[in-house]
Amino acid sequence: MLLVDISDSVALVTLNRPEAMNALSRALRAELHKTLKALDANPSVKVIVLTGAGDRAFTAGLDLKELGGDPDGLKAANATDPAENPAWAVIACRKPVIGAINGVAITGGFEVALACDVLICSTNARFADTHARVGITPGWGLSQKLSRLVGPYRAKELSLTGNFLDAETACAWGLVNRVVAPEDLVPVALRLAADMAQIDLDMLTGYKAMIDDGYELNLRQGLELEQARSSSHNRNVTPDMVEKRRAGIQARGRAQ
Repeated sequence: MLLVDISDSVALVTLNRPEAMNALSRALRAELHKTLKALDANPSVKVIVLTGAGDRAFTAGLDLKELGGDPDGLKAANATDPAENPAWAVIACRKPVIGAINGVAITGGFEVALACDVLICSTNARFADTHARVGITPGWGLSQKLSRLVGPYRAKELSLTGNFLDAETACAWGLVNRVVAPEDLVPVALRLAADMAQIDLDMLTGYKAMIDDGYELNLRQGLELEQARSSSHNRNVTPDMVEKRRAGIQARGRAQ
């Protein structure tokens, strides 16, 4: 139910339940957490690409069929344990996670997408927050993260209607980085991951954490956080170290 392919410091992780729209069953949630935790600890992996099998769904969220037969199943909607809460499993990963959104990302699936660091979408991708229509409130972060990404007006439009948002509009609203043809989705995501993987691992994880931690603060606090962490890091950087990297940066700039 979960496929993992590691090549050149990049791990491609695929939710593999296409017959169930890659719904997040209890077993899949546990496996995703286990896998991301292992990849986070694997020194040969620098970047992770997360996608879904098929072209219908990234993931449709919690497995409603499974929930229907489990009186305690809805507790997963408010779980904080990363083994039960896949959004937290993604957020807990120190390494960059690129979401390659191949189809619909609905409700809990939308929350998992929002937990990623970068979103690349297929033209087949669509997003929907159907919590209100189902009659439950989100517990994996959607009500707070969505408004911070697209603004409260647009977030309320989506969440209080349950309407679908197409990929192009999601891009125009700043929800996703870019939209590509379905056949280009994984290759584009892997190329972006390869660009990130050229960076030293400590720098990747440290810079990601500085952005995320600062985003949770007000601007003054964020600037103070940056100053403190930058001073701690940069005191160990020498002019020789910078000079050794300068030629490579210039050559890359000319090639792009």
